[in-house]
Amino acid sequence: MSGNVSHIGRDDVGSETDGERTASAPAVVRSLRILDFLAESHGQVRSLSEIARELGIAKSSTSNLCAALEDGRLIRRAAGGYLLGRRTVELGSSYLSTFDQVREFYRICEDSPALSSQLVQIAMLDGPRVLYLAVFEGHERFPLSASVGDRYPASATAVGTALLSELDPNEIDRLFADGRHIVTFTPESTATLSSLQAKLAATRQQGFAVDAGEVHPSVVGLAVLVPSSRASDPSFAIGVSLVFPDNTAAQQAIAVEALRSAAAQLTTPLLVSESI
Repeated sequence: MSGNVSHIGRDDVGSETDGERTASAPAVVRSLRILDFLAESHGQVRSLSEIARELGIAKSSTSNLCAALEDGRLIRRAAGGYLLGRRTVELGSSYLSTFDQVREFYRICEDSPALSSQLVQIAMLDGPRVLYLAVFEGHERFPLSASVGDRYPASATAVGTALLSELDPNEIDRLFADGRHIVTFTPESTATLSSLQAKLAATRQQGFAVDAGEVHPSVVGLAVLVPSSRASDPSFAIGVSLVFPDNTAAQQAIAVEALRSAAAQLTTPLLVSESI
């Protein structure tokens, strides 16, 4: 794997030099950074010293913040350190329940002959990353496949490419002005802003996004945009990961048509639900 992948899932917001935003509510910003750090640890217990050192916060302040987060059940003590608490699951579930698309996603995958045996994801844009909201496991996972709640660089993933294609090229320039947000996993990964812009232009033209071995060398990712049906809702992308030998041209064409059908259903999920 090439490039700097340490930024996967990490929000840069909240550093102690962020100016007025940080100065206005430093405890809140630092608490969010602690939650992000624990989320990125994927179940590995992190000690108070590790949290303080990694985030550049005084140990005494870190202790006070962790105590407050523990009282709120957002984190919990475990074997000499901290893990995320169960309230984060409750909050995440409540957030996901507000989207009809996420509730419909699993039913659509199960009912689709082409998708029911595949690894399918639905995601939304989170700055220069994508946040995975649901994963349908029609077959066994592979290395680097995303789980619910994971955030991956949008520039390398098919779902990220589909979502970014909805943005104006000037917005893409602004979003990826910091070169760190274009993260490479393989020699096929998009590595520059100009190549990203070219890939997005091709995606807009063909109507679907392709990750041709950008995250994993033996995996082809395909994705289509699920435009927001209401002004207050975000757009989503639905994608499938085809693993050899299912990544032939014929299989890719079948998968794209299945994704387009799923996206059409997810665009008006309430109407679909009422017709069942």
